[in-house]
Order: sequence, then C-alpha cells, then structure tokens
Amino acid sequence: MGDRQDVGDVNSNLLITYSTGDLQLDKAIWQWLTWDKNPKTKEQIENLLRNGKNKELRDRLCRRLTFGTAGLRSAMGAGFCYINDLTVIQSTQGMYKYLEKCFPDFKQRGFVVGYDTRGQVTSSCSSLRLAKLTAAVLLAKGVPVYLFSRYVPTPFVPYAVQQLGAVAGVMITASHNRKEDNGYKVYWENGAQITSPHDKEILKCIEECVEPWNDSWNENLVDSSPLTQDPLQKICASYMEDLKKICYHRELNTKTNLKFVHTSFHGVGHDYTQLAFQAFGFQPPIPVPEQKDPDPDFSTVKCPNPEEGESVLELSLRLAEKEGARVVVATDPDADRLAVAELQTNGRWKVFTGNELAALFGWWMFTCWKENRPKDANVKNVYMLATTVSSKILKAIAHKEGFHFEDTLPGFKWIGSRVKGLLDNGKEVLFAFEESIGFMCGTSVLDKDGVSAAVVIAEMAAYLETKSQMLAHQLTEIYTTYGYHISRTSYFLCYDPPTIKRIFERLRNFNAPSSYPACCGTFSILDIRDVTTGYDSSQPNKKAVLPVSKNSQMITFTFQNGCVATLRTSGTEPKIKYYAEMCAPPEQSDTVFLEEDLQNLIDALIENFLEPSKNGLIWRSV
Repeated sequence: MGDRQDVGDVNSNLLITYSTGDLQLDKAIWQWLTWDKNPKTKEQIENLLRNGKNKELRDRLCRRLTFGTAGLRSAMGAGFCYINDLTVIQSTQGMYKYLEKCFPDFKQRGFVVGYDTRGQVTSSCSSLRLAKLTAAVLLAKGVPVYLFSRYVPTPFVPYAVQQLGAVAGVMITASHNRKEDNGYKVYWENGAQITSPHDKEILKCIEECVEPWNDSWNENLVDSSPLTQDPLQKICASYMEDLKKICYHRELNTKTNLKFVHTSFHGVGHDYTQLAFQAFGFQPPIPVPEQKDPDPDFSTVKCPNPEEGESVLELSLRLAEKEGARVVVATDPDADRLAVAELQTNGRWKVFTGNELAALFGWWMFTCWKENRPKDANVKNVYMLATTVSSKILKAIAHKEGFHFEDTLPGFKWIGSRVKGLLDNGKEVLFAFEESIGFMCGTSVLDKDGVSAAVVIAEMAAYLETKSQMLAHQLTEIYTTYGYHISRTSYFLCYDPPTIKRIFERLRNFNAPSSYPACCGTFSILDIRDVTTGYDSSQPNKKAVLPVSKNSQMITFTFQNGCVATLRTSGTEPKIKYYAEMCAPPEQSDTVFLEEDLQNLIDALIENFLEPSKNGLIWRSV
C-alpha cells in the first residue's frame, strides 16, 4: 500500500492517486473505502483524503474501539474508532465468532437486540439502523434474533436475555452522553454486562474478522428472515408484572394525593414509566411535554444527563410548581438512571445526589423486607452492594441491621455479575447502586434501572406522606440512626491521555520511586489502595482484594479523619473524577464541622494531587 495507487479502483468518484507514506494508514484507508457501504461516512474519509488531512485520517482509522465500563462507546462518524455502520458490523461479527465458540446451542437460543433513539444525520447513523445491522449479521449466520420493534429502556435488554434464555444481547445506546455519541453495550447470558475475560476475547475475535461478510450489510433480512422475532409485547408485559414484586403499598398508592412530574430527557422513558406507575396503582405521572418524545438533538437541555442537577431539570421543576407536584423523577435518555427532586417547605427544590437516594432506597428496601419476610427468613442471607467509589452508607446500615454489604469495582457490570453469583448461591439481594444515580431495586434486572427506581421512590414518597414526612426528612432520620455520610463528587475534563497518566504516575512515585504520599496538605493518609496496580496498604500482603483493573486509573485514599477519597478516570468520557466522603459515627452529628472538614480535604486533594493549573485541567461547568 505504500506504492502510489489509484483510489479510483475502489471508488470511481475519487479520481486521485495518493500515498501518505505511512503503510499502516494507507492500508486502513484502502480497507475503509473498500468495506464501507454507507455513502455519508465513506464521503467523510474521501474528503479528508482529498484535503490531505493525514493526522485526522490516522486518528480515525489507526485506532480501534475498546470496551470501557459501558461497552463500546464513542462519537458517531467515520473511522475505526468511531461508532458507525462498519464498526458495528465488525463488532457483531466478532461477537458471533466468540459466542459460537462459547455456546454450542447458540443457534437454538438466539440473541437480543435493543436500541434507543439517538441519531446523526451527517453520518446517516441512528440507533435503529445500527440495531438492524447488528441483527442482519447474526440472521445471515442462522442465529435467531429477538429485535425489539421499537425503542426500549436499556434494562429491557438484560431482562429479555434472561427471560428468553438467549446467550447474549446488545443495546445500542450512549445513555446520557452528549448527542454526538452512541454505543454498543453487551450483556451475557446471565443478564449482566460482560466483564473480563469476555470483553478481551470478543475484541480478539473482532480483529480476526474485520472484513464484512456477505449479507452483513443486508438490513432487509430483519423483515424477510423467519428467524427475526419481536419480543416487545411479551417482555414489556412480563417486566411490568415482575415490577409488582417490589410494590408493597399498592392500596396506599391508589389513594395518594401526591402528584409526580416525570421527564424522560428526550429519550425512551416516557411510555414505560407511565406503565410502571400504573403497575404500582398510581395515577400516571405528569410528563414534561417538551421532553417526553424522543429527540436525538436533546434540544431543551445543554447536556442530557439528569445527574447535572437543577440546571438541567429546569423545565420539570417549573412544571411541577405549576401543577402542584412535590416530587420530580427524571430518567436519563436510555432510562437506566434516575434523578429525583423534592420541593421543600421553604419553597426550594432539593435535588438528591445518587448517594443520598441510595441511603433512602437502602433503608426502604430493608424496611419492606423486614415487614414482609417469611418467618424463617434469615437476615444473614441478605445482601446489598455498591461500587467502591459510592457512599458507604449501606455498609453502615448493614453493620447495624445484621445483613451483608459488599463493594465492587466501578461500573454496574461488576455489580450485575456479583449479584448473579450471590443469587446462584441462594442469597437474597435487596438493592445495589452506583453513585452516578444508577439503582437496582430487586433482582428482576441485573443492571441499573431508572424505570423501576422511579416508581419505587414514588411509593416511598407516598408512604412517607401518610406519616407527614418527606424524603428529605427521612434522609436526615437515616443519617441520625446510622451516621452522617456526606459526600462530594465532581470531575475535571482532560483531553490529553499522557497528562492523565502523568498525574497518576506522580502519585505512585510521590517523594521517591514506588512511594505513595503519606499526607495531602495537612491531612494524614491512613491507607492507600491502587486497583490499577493491585496495591493495598491496608491488607497484610499489600495486595488489593478487588480485581486489578490495568486499563483504567483508580487510587483510593483513606484519611485519618474518617474521610475516603478516590481519584479515577472515566470509562466513557475524557474525565478525571474525584469522589470524597466523610463517614461519621452516629454520635458525631455536627454537620457544619463535617462538611467544612470534607471541603478542606477536597481542596487539598485538588491542589496537591491533581494540580489543575499546572496540568491544564478544565473544571466541571454546569
């Protein structure tokens, strides 16, 4: 490919000869122009080639997608490291090869495909089209495909995998990411997101079959193949029925005067949340009209992430005030996460953090279990889980109430797999969460689920209303009983991977080679855990109990004053995140002092460990 070559051989519209002088790039250009049948993305590469944009061509064509905490996720557009028709076909071919090795009954059990409502006109790329191409690759190989006939919440895919006995499933979504992004989220036969070694093995298989097979581009197979089935009605009905297992006060729900507003953030959640409220006996929540229908441009919000708080919940809060609704529930665009706001007696809205909501959910699910458990049920058989960067409030509740608490690596894929293991061993799991507003109530879905969480929080609010209580009051009660857990989470943007690596390597070689810091400003460090390297100073053998995660950076510091702080990179975005929590015993209730101490520690952490000015980090802006 280093020789001059007429690209007209590949595409008669591009009558130029070229050689970039880079064998790897020349080969990648030839492959793209030969294999890509999407006119829009093909044209993007042709234009870059015409204009001699070799650096951008290299960036787009000489790197591949890799599995992060939420599967494959990237911007839509042309290139082997972007989400587009060709990379989704390649990914699905690799999936087929791997699943064929793992499951002799693959062609009997089938595969589930779901999708959200994202799209990009300039690349002629949409979640629906990518879902059809995913199905086409498998149908052409004789695999039965359960392809939803319309968009669904992400939790429907893992739920369907288990209900239908499929070997795996894919959800085409980028969840709450910016509108330019899309993704390919893979679930295993156990209904949990894939973890290692499956992700690495699938990537190997993708690399072994990058050239599209005959019929991989034939999306018409979706309509013509007898192997296509639409699971929508069956799965939706079954999901809503299973939801009733975590409904404990249906009669009360039917009578409540509380009103709820729901926003689906221009995503998939509206219809399904309405049905969930109906399943619990509620009147339907009031939808935010401007945001209830799918819109791939997310035109009324600066950022389609309800975690960003009051600034992105503006329309729903104003509607709630107008309608006299005290509680707002917001599902993110693929409806797997939930934000909640409550109008306080002082006329202001409280938007709960993920950790605060987890305290409420943990208290509620355990209280309901206690009140409804069979006589022979043993509290020692009960579990709750959280990711290690999330609040330790469940640990405090577990310690006092006698059930088990476990933490996992960040990402719900680790929670889902661990929960399945516990269930298989006869344990009962009531609740699990990650601080980024991801909640799993019950075990019908082994992933975070914003639809079920929305209706559970509504039932909780309706129950508390009968006691003349509010969610915020109950949160204070929980902290009084189990100890205040005050947490702060934020992030910096950093678009330069070498800078990120340098920041973390400095912490591993702080005052001397292979030497971590002993203090941060005036705050003494008790223990350090580095899951990137597998080091944990609190363990007798200095080895971390959590699995080593070499592909991402994550270091946790436990301080003398009871604070735990973690610095980590995001698995889906160019962010360095920090998580800090002050865990106080119940008798220590001076929240002003605790909050001041925590804020001072965070300031020291940022200044001494992240050095934003020196490293050119961009502060989070909302």
